[in-house]
Amino acid sequence: MKLQGIIPVMLTPFKENNEIDYDGLRRLTDWYIDNGANTLFAACQSSEIQYLSLEERINITKTVVSQTNGRIPVVASGHISEQLNDQVEELNAIYDTGVDAVILITNRLDVNNQGTSALKQHFEKLITQLPQDIKLGLYECPAPFRRLLTDEEISYFAQLENMLVLKDVSCDLSTVKRRVELTKNSNLKIVNANASIAFEAMKAGSEGFSGVFNNIHPDLYAWLYKNRFSTHPLVTEIAHFLAICGAAESFGYPNIAKLMHTKLGTFKCYNSRVIKEDLITKYWAVEDLLNHIMQASDDYRKKITESGL
Repeated sequence: MKLQGIIPVMLTPFKENNEIDYDGLRRLTDWYIDNGANTLFAACQSSEIQYLSLEERINITKTVVSQTNGRIPVVASGHISEQLNDQVEELNAIYDTGVDAVILITNRLDVNNQGTSALKQHFEKLITQLPQDIKLGLYECPAPFRRLLTDEEISYFAQLENMLVLKDVSCDLSTVKRRVELTKNSNLKIVNANASIAFEAMKAGSEGFSGVFNNIHPDLYAWLYKNRFSTHPLVTEIAHFLAICGAAESFGYPNIAKLMHTKLGTFKCYNSRVIKEDLITKYWAVEDLLNHIMQASDDYRKKITESGL
């Protein structure tokens, strides 16, 4: 099993009363698959796991696994606790949903940011209490703080045959390149999550893209990844467009992505638990910005069709 390509970090749709909209989640799962996703990442930061109970984290993951029905792999994280015993409970519960791999959040392996020794010690205690056949990945989740892995730690994890993917949040092309080199003879694949360096990272060996704008136009990222070595001018043009669009994350993500899905009919509401204020009120002209992104994305889809690529 390979965990690579276009890996959306999944949203969690809510009803007006902020309860989870499971019908919307099923529609979203199909939308990702229909638009070029190769793997789904459920129960991640974009899913608002810090604002979900363990039962909710389990239920959204079960829903995604069921709806996907083996079409593509599903991975999930969902461990937000600080104490080892609580993390063991969370991760075993996520494993029991039937996911293809369980993703470890790096800042949960070193909750006080003490360094390599603390991270290894926590991981080695944790792994003894997880199923022996478990497949794992790593995620440098920015919340509650970004805990980037050192080169030594990357090499340490790359020695493990069941460690399959790192969602790289270094947001630095030279770091991505170095990590690709460090893991080249291992099962561990590096997948960049930053839109600004997505194209260059793909060409440098990042095995796809796992950024938040896979919630907006994953099909364009899938096309870019497929054509990353092409010299056709449209490839560079779309790469520039996608990098610029990534800046819209600061305009109320994840709600801006949810707003698009209300326009598509995937969701009924665009509210979240992480942003309490109404998106359109708080972020001036955000809907107009989103409309431009959606229209330009459609325009590029037409150009792709016309190009024959």
